[in-house]
This record gives sequence, C-alpha cells and structure tokens, in this order.
Amino acid sequence: MKQLQLVEPVMAIYCFATFVSLPIIGQYIYHRMWQDEFNTTLTFNDNVSHCETNQSNPGYIHQKEVQKRASMFSTKLDLISLIPSLVMTLILVSYGDNHGRKASLLLPSIGGLITVAAYCSVSFFEWPLEVLFLSSVLSGFLGGFATILGGCFSYIADIARDIQKKNIRIAFIDMVFGVSSGISGITSGYIITALGFQWSFFIPAILHILNILYIIFILEETIKRSEFYQPVLSKEGIKELFSGVFLLFKHASCKKRLTIGLLLFAFMFFLFADFGAVNLFTLYELDSPLCWDPVLIGWGSALSTFCFVGSFLGVFFFTQCLKDSYIVLIGMASWIGGIVMAAFATTTVTMMLVRVPLLFSAMPLPVMRSMMSKIVLDNEQGALFACIACLETLTGSLTIAFYNSIYAATVVWFPGFCFLLSAALCLIPIGVVWILLCFGYQERDHILLVNEECSTEEDS
Repeated sequence: MKQLQLVEPVMAIYCFATFVSLPIIGQYIYHRMWQDEFNTTLTFNDNVSHCETNQSNPGYIHQKEVQKRASMFSTKLDLISLIPSLVMTLILVSYGDNHGRKASLLLPSIGGLITVAAYCSVSFFEWPLEVLFLSSVLSGFLGGFATILGGCFSYIADIARDIQKKNIRIAFIDMVFGVSSGISGITSGYIITALGFQWSFFIPAILHILNILYIIFILEETIKRSEFYQPVLSKEGIKELFSGVFLLFKHASCKKRLTIGLLLFAFMFFLFADFGAVNLFTLYELDSPLCWDPVLIGWGSALSTFCFVGSFLGVFFFTQCLKDSYIVLIGMASWIGGIVMAAFATTTVTMMLVRVPLLFSAMPLPVMRSMMSKIVLDNEQGALFACIACLETLTGSLTIAFYNSIYAATVVWFPGFCFLLSAALCLIPIGVVWILLCFGYQERDHILLVNEECSTEEDS
C-alpha cells in the first residue's frame, strides 16, 4: 500500500472524535449523578431541558448540587491527566526529532480510544464513575491533545520546507481544528438524542480506530532513523528524550534565543486574550439582553467556524505579498475590532455580525508557529512544537479560571468588560511583534541563523 505524507486527516479525525465526545461525556456525567441523587433518569423530549427554575423549590437546590458535583468530578478527571499529558508531550514530540513523528500521533489516538472505551463500558455495565479516573491517568500517560497537536505541526515542518508553503500548511491545520470543533459541537446534541449515551460513544471510538489504522498503514514517516541512533531504553536514549527542549535554548545563539522567547511570549499572550474571551461567548449570549436559545447558540458557533476558513484564506493570499509579522498584526487588529464590537452587542443581528470583523482573527497563532519553526533547525522542530504545545495547554487552563472569575465579578454592571479587557491585553503581543519587526526580524534572519548553526557544527 502506497503511503501518503498527509497529516491533515489525522488532525481532522482526532479533533472531531475528541470534540464530539466532550459534550457527550459532560452530559453523561451529569445524568449519572442526577440518577444517583434522585434515583430517576433524565429523558430527552423535543429538545426541551427538564430543569427546575423556581428557586424556592427544593428540587432547585438538589439540581444545583448535582451541577456542582458533576463540575468537580470533571475537573478532577482533567487535572489527574494534565501533568502526565504535559510530560509525555515534551517527551514524545521531542522524541520525534530523531526517531520519527508517528509515535506522537499514534499514542494519543490510542489514549483517546481508551478514554471513549472506558465511558462506553461504564455506560453499558453501570460501573461506578470512579473507574474513569484510571482511564484518565492511562490516557494521560499516552499523551493528549497537546501531544498530537505538537506532532502534527512538527510533521508539517518536516515536509514544508518552503517559507510560503509552511505558512499555508500550518494555517490549514488550524482551520481543520476550528472547523472540526464547530461541526462536532453542532452534531453532538443530535447524536445523543438519536442514539442515547450508550451508543453515542461508539461513534468517537470508531473514528479513533480509523485514525490509528491510517497512522500505522497509510501515513508515511518523515524522519528516517539514523543507524547511529541511541535505543530509547538505553541511558543515552532516556537522556535524549528529556533534553530536547533544554538543548533547543542552550545551543542557540543569543539573537535566536531572544527571538524565540519574544515570539513565545507574544504567542501565549495573544492566546490568553483570545481563548479566554471566546470561552465566554456562550454565557454572554445566554444572558440579557441577547437571551439566545440553544438554536441561536448553535448557529453562532457554526458562523464562528468561518473565522478559521477566512483566516486560512487570509494566510494563503497575504503570504504571497506580505511578511509574516504584518500578517500577524492584521490578525490581531481583526481580533480587537471584533471583540470590541461584541462587548457592545445588544441585538442578535449585531452579535451575529461580530463574526465579520473577526474573519482574520485566527491568523496570528499559525503564522507565529510558522515564524518560530523557520528559526530552528530541522532536528529541533519537535522540541520547539513540544514546548509550544505544553505552554498552550497551561495557558488555556489558566485562562479559563482567570476570565471566568473576572466575568463573574463584572457581569452585573457590564457583561462586556471581559471582551474589552481582552482587546486591551492584545495590545501587548502587538507591541512585541512590532518590536521584532522594527529591530530586524526579517526572513533573511531565519536563513542566517540556520546557516550560522550549520557552519558552527561543521567547524567543530
């Protein structure tokens, strides 16, 4: 069978399987705890939510207690897998620099299958929910979303050597991520309604199996193992696994280290501003004066996927005539315009139209990934994307807690405050990118840095 150098299907299948299972998992935990609390089963009927709204009713208090227990249980599941997942991301993605990229793609897919299989078993056999802690730890040690994200970007960096092609391929991966999340969010509700919880878990399980088969039999490896490589279980092999990110910065020139550091700072700060505000869209739309119903929220999520498509097209065309830094600045300006508009949106039409100025808002992250990838050597791509993926995961976790706290404190007097805060914070990465642009960050600097490293190695 002829093998292909197409990693995009891996990202698309994994993202859809993961994102379609998240709402199913969250609702299953809630329904199981409701069943334990009231000894009754919630049913679906014409998409109507059966919840108590009368605060004086004792059922309202019990309902809130179930929500609290479900939230705490889900948080514990996430936390016990977070640290193993981050450690394995650093190891597996860096491991790919010398031993191949497939491990960082295959193991997280197996972990995703184990997670879904555990929920399926708990649902079918009515096992205690505590069984899920074991599967969460096990899947964490096989890597997670950060691992497969770093693996996919490293794979693209291996095969896309041309500067413009690298921008486009990395932006396309981001578009696949966004579109998959949007489609899966819309379809998950229909899947639960049509199949129920027990059979719903089979769909992501089948997708993970297809992904595993694709990675093993169809996806071509980009890194050819050297005849002088160190076995993973040897002393030198283990040392190599843990030293990738450290050596990335240790062996770099001062200018290269400073450039990577500033780009990482800009990347994480923009992610902090972007992800936190996007995470609040649903709460903001549910609240007055918008008061959206689930249908409108679903359509809003669907329209948001066009931001990823528009950003990909923006990268595709802007790359032909603009430097990377200018593309990043255009994307950040797009984000500020859209999020400021959202802060003052009071009608459904206005909130829907917010997606228009946000059309290029997804450009900065893939382009900054590409910028950093162009600076480092070929055998440092995995270490770089492992570092980015771990920082991205940690930033996402901190962002949710920070923005939710701010929103809770300001929702009474001005619900849009968090959006204005996000726009203000976005000025910081704009300043950093502008500094890099003004002080000589150009494409020829990438080539110069790589040549300097190569000549140093040859001289030694």
